[in-house]
Amino acid sequence: MKSYRLPLKKTVHRIFAILKEDYLFLLIGLVLVILLGEILMRNYMMSQILGVSIAQDPFPDFHSTSYPVLQNKYAPAISAQAAYIWDLSSRVVIYSKNEDLRFAPASTTKLVTALTALDYFQPDDILTAKNPQVEPVVLGLISGEKMTFQNLLYAMLVPSANDAAFTITQNYPGGLNNFVEKMNEKVALFHLQNTHYADPIGLKDDEDYTTVHDLARIFSYALSHPLLSKVLDTNRKIIQDTNGKDFTLVTTNKLLGNYGVNAGKTGYTEEAGEVLVTSAEMNNGHTYILVVMKSEDRFADTQKLLELIQDNIIYQNVNL
Repeated sequence: MKSYRLPLKKTVHRIFAILKEDYLFLLIGLVLVILLGEILMRNYMMSQILGVSIAQDPFPDFHSTSYPVLQNKYAPAISAQAAYIWDLSSRVVIYSKNEDLRFAPASTTKLVTALTALDYFQPDDILTAKNPQVEPVVLGLISGEKMTFQNLLYAMLVPSANDAAFTITQNYPGGLNNFVEKMNEKVALFHLQNTHYADPIGLKDDEDYTTVHDLARIFSYALSHPLLSKVLDTNRKIIQDTNGKDFTLVTTNKLLGNYGVNAGKTGYTEEAGEVLVTSAEMNNGHTYILVVMKSEDRFADTQKLLELIQDNIIYQNVNL
């Protein structure tokens, strides 16, 4: 009797031929699905870790081929325990002293308070003061008094009014504690590992900290916002509450309008010492950010930093 069984070798070949013909596209599709799932899972995990979206680059005019160099290098005689000069367009550090040491930021904290509040409030939003008295009082707001968010921003950043800062944070959803959490999420978004805040005005010296490096970055983000840039360049302004009551604001930054300084924020507590972050336009239109922390005379120290870079920087072209 004849056997119709195929030889083993032919049988194996027949099976592989069937798999090739019928399941090749299925296998390819399965691999693609697995790869796509892996990509989606990684993106989801990153969004859960960050909890926020990635910020857009605030420096669209960055020129990578223009590299600033000090012609005459020397260490300026300053009292500040930390200092920093940063060329904004190239992001090159011109000068630094203890750039990674943490110090209490005092009222420069309010820069992050402003950036955080701008994520929620609109300039014309009406906010209500709720027990805003905190030393030192600048505006003298009373409970129930109403003012626009924009006017409170001016009060918080020009004369550094603590009561204005508290009024902003008390009107934020979830109140003060939730607002401070959002402040720390904001600096985490900026990848500033040496900065932390425990309050919105910088009075908790034992818990608030930053570095001259981080403060320069924070200030650069503030300058990239049109409204904040305008506020930080204000010497004097009269604002009103919703009843028409006038408040005269005068800047705490004595250098504003001099030596090319076009924006700045001061800070002071006994623990923090004198703190100042400024921007100055000089050397053919280049903008520099200057920071001094734990200073005995922030204005004199900043003037010495300005002297260091005045007519002392050349820009070299780098072939990339």
